[in-house]
Amino acid sequence: MSNKHTPNEDRAIGEIAAAAGLTIRTLHYYEEIGLLRASKRTEAGHRIYTEADVTRLYRIKMLRSFGLPLSEIVQALDDPAWDLKGTMTSQLAELERRIVVESRLGARLKRLLASEDITLANSSTDMLSLLEEMAMIEQTVENRVSILVYEDLEQAFRFLQDAFALGPGELRRDTDGTVAHGEIEAGNGVIWLHPESDEYGLSSPKALGGTSSTIAVMVADVDAHFQHAREFGVSIVYDPVDQPYGYREYSARDLEGHLWSFMKRLT
Repeated sequence: MSNKHTPNEDRAIGEIAAAAGLTIRTLHYYEEIGLLRASKRTEAGHRIYTEADVTRLYRIKMLRSFGLPLSEIVQALDDPAWDLKGTMTSQLAELERRIVVESRLGARLKRLLASEDITLANSSTDMLSLLEEMAMIEQTVENRVSILVYEDLEQAFRFLQDAFALGPGELRRDTDGTVAHGEIEAGNGVIWLHPESDEYGLSSPKALGGTSSTIAVMVADVDAHFQHAREFGVSIVYDPVDQPYGYREYSARDLEGHLWSFMKRLT
């Protein structure tokens, strides 16, 4: 018997999530923010997605691949005045501008390195120009991506969403179905989950027996976040405390030993 679907066949949420490389929780979140709603429900209340819903999900994935935030994707899909071509044109113009600035900065650095005297005292004009061009590059940066290495990406992906309330995110698999990349949203930032790699010397703290870095995430309510993590069974390093540098925070380790701090500025 063939497992292929016929045109216009409705699909359950689990099938949609697996096909798109998303979690069911992510699809629930998409519904909460008005990004993607299942058009039908079973008598028991289970979500059923139509062909139109699948098409909308494809468009969401396409726009995500352009780096658009979810809020802008909602606007893109629901506002007839939103212009995909205009957005892409603006992104391309910004990218080309950055290339020009970086090329000019590179040429100036090469010229300075080729000179006999590159001390600050004798190159103040050049140094000021370098500072200006570096500032122009920094002004184009819109977001930073943190990358964490895990032995088991899929397990880590689900843990971070459930235990630390991060997300939603997505998993991407290679041709043989192995998880090759994960993404978790943390506020206005993104955390990539990377597999261990002998080639690049990347190992999980679980394999190393320690870690040399930590991830800090700003949350609305440190104590509520702490309570959720503790009830989930997370390994707590220290309970919420007001720090002398102006933040209330607590610290915990994830299932492979990465150190996390969740904090909020003291008012």
